[in-house]
Amino acid sequence: MTIDWQAEVDKRKGALLADLHDLLRINSERDVQHATADYPLGPGPAKALDTMLTFGRRDGFTTKNVDNVAGRIAYGSGAEILGLFAHVDVVPAGDGWQTDPYQPVIKNDRLYGRGTADDKGPAMAAYYGLKIVKDLGLSVHKQIHFIFGTDEESEWVGIHRYLKTEPTPDFGFSPDAEFPIINGEKGIASFKIDVLPPKNKISGEYTLQSFTAGIRDNMVPGTASAVITGANPGELQQRFDSFLASHPVDGTITGHGDAIQLNVTGKGAHASQPDTGINAPNYLALFLDSQPLSGHGAAFVHVISQYLAKDTDGTALRIAHHDDLMGDLTSSADLFNFSLENHQANVTINVRFPQGITAEQINRRIVQTIGANVVTSTILGTPETPHYVSGKDPLVKTLLQVYKDHTGHQGSEGIVGGGTYGRIIPRGVAFGAEMPDQESVMHQANEYIPLAELWQATAIYADAIYRLAQ
Repeated sequence: MTIDWQAEVDKRKGALLADLHDLLRINSERDVQHATADYPLGPGPAKALDTMLTFGRRDGFTTKNVDNVAGRIAYGSGAEILGLFAHVDVVPAGDGWQTDPYQPVIKNDRLYGRGTADDKGPAMAAYYGLKIVKDLGLSVHKQIHFIFGTDEESEWVGIHRYLKTEPTPDFGFSPDAEFPIINGEKGIASFKIDVLPPKNKISGEYTLQSFTAGIRDNMVPGTASAVITGANPGELQQRFDSFLASHPVDGTITGHGDAIQLNVTGKGAHASQPDTGINAPNYLALFLDSQPLSGHGAAFVHVISQYLAKDTDGTALRIAHHDDLMGDLTSSADLFNFSLENHQANVTINVRFPQGITAEQINRRIVQTIGANVVTSTILGTPETPHYVSGKDPLVKTLLQVYKDHTGHQGSEGIVGGGTYGRIIPRGVAFGAEMPDQESVMHQANEYIPLAELWQATAIYADAIYRLAQ
């Protein structure tokens, strides 16, 4: 049987867009501050999950909601389970949007909104791929479980809860990365570095009162602000203007009584690709480290300036590591918190590491490099270990063949620093939806997915699901 998958997608473009718009309008940022017994991760993620499962019931699939933190849309029968893994939560919208991030809009054949690329757009493409297989009445010989999590961008509570109580798929893929395939993912760990009050007095004309930046430990911060006292506004303005002229950031200075606030704007990015962003707080720290600061604030910005700023591979921290298969370690400083009043001085860095080094080794090296008398370092949560599925695995071979058949391009194995649900099972990979030549806009302001990419991905997913389910 020859199936024109793209023609089947063309018949459903309007319905797919309508469903995707409904999903994108939901602010599904993880919101534990408003958690309840019914909504453990907040009302937004639960609403997005319910919306997705409602689509499934409408279209005749079997669905299951697991404690409002995960869910399943199921089809087919057989001894084996093919798993599709997507997430309906999103990272916070952040600043810098030209449109309302939760009111999707189409401009220049691109669909803009938070979650269009990561992961609501690809999830909907995969769902309609599954729907096409069902609508056509194609025979499948495996169970197909499309599993949705609601906090992939943070702690993975939902997917872990699901796998504790529900059947674990035998193999599968996540539509949450890029084509042609991602069959290897680096390890992921975040480290909270606390800068200790200096033992020796640091004298200076200025006092740092606060320094804040970042909203998630997997997002390169695009903005940063600091408040200092004791400075001459005119003199500081002149120095700041000179600094901005020679660095790729914008900034402002405003006065508040006897305090001066400095704001810096760079460019946000996904923490797995820190070199694609412009880390605003790193540049702010570089500037402040060149000024006559005193006390704890001076020690704080000096650590950032010396060991974190302009360093995305961990060289300055002496945690750099290379693996011939997985490539280089990356390091991204993403959360900054200094408060003189509250005695807080910490930076959280997100590290994506290849096989051959562990989170524990990285943690020890951080302290050894900076000095145990200067900082402490703590591993946050449970690190993700490196994950790899052999290119010889039939799963990988099949998906690469599907990609080639639809694009005409020969695909090859791929390793990334991003973490997807593909790593949640031993024979799990990530497959699309971003095309190789497409700009990566995940976790950035003005996130979008090209409509042509959305349609092509849907056809690819339909074909891939059908082949894998034989």
